[in-house]
Amino acid sequence: MIDDAALFPPGDASVPEAVASHLEARDGTFGGLVGPMLCKASRLAELITELAKSKPARPVELSLVCDTGLGGVPKALSIIEGRTELLALRMVEMPAPSDVDDVWLERVSEFVPEDVVRVVEPRRGEGWLDGVKRVADYGCWPKLRCGGQTAESFPTVDVVADFLAVASTLEVPFKTTTGLHRAVRGADPETGFEQHGFLNLLVATAKSLTGGDVRGALANTDEAALTEQAEGLSQDAANAVRDVFSSYGSCSLSTPVDDLEELGLL
Repeated sequence: MIDDAALFPPGDASVPEAVASHLEARDGTFGGLVGPMLCKASRLAELITELAKSKPARPVELSLVCDTGLGGVPKALSIIEGRTELLALRMVEMPAPSDVDDVWLERVSEFVPEDVVRVVEPRRGEGWLDGVKRVADYGCWPKLRCGGQTAESFPTVDVVADFLAVASTLEVPFKTTTGLHRAVRGADPETGFEQHGFLNLLVATAKSLTGGDVRGALANTDEAALTEQAEGLSQDAANAVRDVFSSYGSCSLSTPVDDLEELGLL
């Protein structure tokens, strides 16, 4: 559920630090929570060099983040295919152009193998939910950005609720990135930015699937109440949520686990 975004802001770990942390978490007690490691295409060589030094017992699952444009995807895929003892490609993630046109989405399908998940982030703005639907129509997972370096980067409760209203009806899951640093919604002590919680989003997804109060779940800052709602999900309901909300990127693999342990959910 937790994709490893240690190489991205605000963590900005070095490649050696990120690799060591990922391998430790992946092979640790709660390794089942750890998803692929995210790496930009432009840093792929650095990652491979460090993995070759670390000699992992099995390949590291990778989500390739395209920062070199679609044209750079074939070369990156070729490099990964040549180092299968180190890397197992699971996802390719990329931002969409402003209009998310069909021609561009067809190119994505051509460049990325069918057995690799294609994740596309439509730009928020007028009509962006139509882009979310179009992305899903092409079999790509839509991605929701939940934060950034400015207060404006954090979507409002209404924006996230509108996204969930669409995402819960699609034939593919969604994932989120940036901003979900803690389990429960609250203000960041350093920046003061109000941040969404990943537990809020999980409960809100469940509400969206059952016609419940999605906005209330997203805005809730009551740890005990959110924990009770999460624990109250049946196995079928929990599975339904996971079928929709696939994962989220976190620059720390330990903080989410610490939060869940503190809440008694692990």
